[in-house]
Amino acid sequence: MNRNGNTYTVLYAAIMVILVAAILASVSMALKPQQVRNKEIEKKQSILASVNIASTAENADEIYSEKIVNQYVINTKGDELEGNAFTIDLKKEHAKSDAEMHLPVFECKTDDGLKYVLPVRGTGLWGPIWGYISLNEDMNTIYGANFDHEGETPGLGAEISTEPFEKQFLGKKIFDDNGSLYSIIVAKVGQEAPAEHKVDGISGGTITSKGLEKMLLDDFTRYEEFLKKKKS
Repeated sequence: MNRNGNTYTVLYAAIMVILVAAILASVSMALKPQQVRNKEIEKKQSILASVNIASTAENADEIYSEKIVNQYVINTKGDELEGNAFTIDLKKEHAKSDAEMHLPVFECKTDDGLKYVLPVRGTGLWGPIWGYISLNEDMNTIYGANFDHEGETPGLGAEISTEPFEKQFLGKKIFDDNGSLYSIIVAKVGQEAPAEHKVDGISGGTITSKGLEKMLLDDFTRYEEFLKKKKS
């Protein structure tokens, strides 16, 4: 009787595990389209935020369709390639050599003229950080910035995704007076840098701040030839 009892218990547990797994798989499959949709909306909101345009989950599609007037893919030589800029995964592109990368560009119509939006991605203290930088038509002056992160510390590194930090980037320059790429210095307290290339780092979030600084330099370097072609 004990053997039969044990067999029954094992079979019952196995059947329950299979049933629960099947239910969870079904729920996951049912929710996946909405999850994909939510990510698309969030991405559109982030791109719009980088050009200082507020949007909601309800109106992001409409505003994005109106304001984003062009999008395309380039390589690190600045040449245009075939492809869909919106679906480019920068994480996957960064795993390639620079010569193989496909880089997205978005053109946005604003009340202040045409702006160019460039996605950026790097590493903070606890994981990936990413964002979008918009440039004026001079391909040098930052018009707006929007950053996000996966797991930075609240009140410290997570401050990169707050408005006070992002607003510092408005009007900053990424090329120096000689036309050489300088990028942006996310400065520690007391660190000297030209004012037009400097923003204040996050107190207590030095590693995240420097990770963001490196992210900008790395990705601006990849876009450098494109920016120079557009300027000329």
